[in-house]
Amino acid sequence: MKICDLTGRKCYGLTAMAMLVVVCSFFLFATAKAKDTTEPPLNVLFIAVDDLNDWTSFLGGYKSDVYTPNLDRLAARGVFFTHAYCAAPACNPSRAALLTGIRPSTSGVYHNPNPWRKAMPRAVTIPQHFTAGGYKVHGCGKIFHGGFKDPQSWQEYFARPGCASPADRPVNNIHPASHFDWGPLGPDKTDRDMGDTAVVDYAVNFLSKKHDRPYFLACGIFRPHLPWYAPQPYFDRYPLKDVVLPVVPEDDLDDIPELGLKMARPERDHANVLKTKQWEKAVQAYLACITYTDGQIGRLLDALDKRDDADRTVIVLWGDHGWHLGEKHHWRKFSLWEEATRVPFVIVAPKLTRAGSRCERTVSLMDLYPTLADLCGLPVGDHLEGDSLRPLLVDPKAKWDRPIVTTHGKDNHAVRSERWRYIRYSDGTEELYDHETDPMEWKNLAATETSKPIIKDLARSLPKVNVPEMAKEKPKKKK
Repeated sequence: MKICDLTGRKCYGLTAMAMLVVVCSFFLFATAKAKDTTEPPLNVLFIAVDDLNDWTSFLGGYKSDVYTPNLDRLAARGVFFTHAYCAAPACNPSRAALLTGIRPSTSGVYHNPNPWRKAMPRAVTIPQHFTAGGYKVHGCGKIFHGGFKDPQSWQEYFARPGCASPADRPVNNIHPASHFDWGPLGPDKTDRDMGDTAVVDYAVNFLSKKHDRPYFLACGIFRPHLPWYAPQPYFDRYPLKDVVLPVVPEDDLDDIPELGLKMARPERDHANVLKTKQWEKAVQAYLACITYTDGQIGRLLDALDKRDDADRTVIVLWGDHGWHLGEKHHWRKFSLWEEATRVPFVIVAPKLTRAGSRCERTVSLMDLYPTLADLCGLPVGDHLEGDSLRPLLVDPKAKWDRPIVTTHGKDNHAVRSERWRYIRYSDGTEELYDHETDPMEWKNLAATETSKPIIKDLARSLPKVNVPEMAKEKPKKKK
């Protein structure tokens, strides 16, 4: 067994203790299998997509046509959730929470520079849990946040290699030496020049082989993370004349508390995009990267469908957080509003989910760990701060009155129910939005008298524990 480093060239052996855990767990798995052969164990294909918001055809977040046939194809296989939300609107805390089952407010991992393993040295990640359950566990691409790799989580891991870039950067003339950039690659560049293509190659190769035990394969696709570079044909699919910009009222931030304004930072990214007249080109580039990613997901599904155990494989697709493209005069993630927190989330569970099911209940990515353990017959730990979604996989319209929480920094939380979004900042200031009448969150109702009982009810879901932030570190760069 080996752990490949972030360059994909070096490999590290598991420690003796880790090897003992794997061997013993495999022995227990094999013994259990010998006793009960009626139901073979399920495999798991675990697909993560970085910075993908609801701009997919099946979610309809983009107000025009977006070409995502493979994401739509996957959503049509099982249950897709229209109201799924991340634990944190940033890569590291979102992924750490999902993969450990522990909220940011419990761990102290609030931001990208917080080293999550130091904060949770005894945490058992999802891949570790499946290793202990006798699974063959491989990973590739971006699963954990870059720089905070976790070798003990993988029996083998392949990282995304470098990606081609345009010759003259920045293409958008906004920030020199910044990844806040977008534009097509040179005319001679193809999908083979994209790092994610190599990642999916690894996953396809894994799926092409026979395995002597059930597998858990995690594949993390980096695009549409910045910079938004992709081959020219993906840009050609979205002519600038057809690009539709988000509707953004000039006074959209007038009723936002000071801490919300600090998160939005309208004087920076949005002002620069407007100044350089890059808004249409940015939307075009984001769409181009989404469609490139969609093609890679299609390759994964095609490879899976060639296997004779495809009908015994749980498929999960999730995005680590949403993304703003000018809504609320904000770009990137790093906010507690709908655009930064809503994510694509699809689960296909053999013999459980019905094809083409749409679930409008409010769910959290914190629910993924207990759900996977439940589906695959592994123990579901009491420490996990989420709930198994099995009832909703069986009946997407089942009763599910569980508001979810998204956290961005200590004591900054958003509570989302099916109708309402309530935000409370660390200084006690608040926002409240009624999604029945205001889906774009343009009118903050927190100060109205009629909102008091609504806020009181939603505030019951706020975390009772808010530990101090873990000391920050710079993630280690690739060698």
